[in-house]
Amino acid sequence: MHLEEFRMHGANEIIREASELPVEERALIIDSLLRTLNPPDPKIDVEWVETAKRRLSELRSGAARSIPVGEVLGRIRDRFAK
Repeated sequence: MHLEEFRMHGANEIIREASELPVEERALIIDSLLRTLNPPDPKIDVEWVETAKRRLSELRSGAARSIPVGEVLGRIRDRFAK
């Protein structure tokens, strides 16, 4: 078996085994692997937390309104169907 075939076999085995794990453990593995490709930036994390808090405050105060997911998806379908 060539090195590349060996690696693919190993990757396929890992994927097969991971797919049998509970969804929470699969999500943890996916998150961990994605972090190796795109390491988090603490500055950006702080900005996201601030944005999330601001948006939650806007929703609670009535300054902003939420849009049901069905409506959002409908708008997206309409926009890209053209």
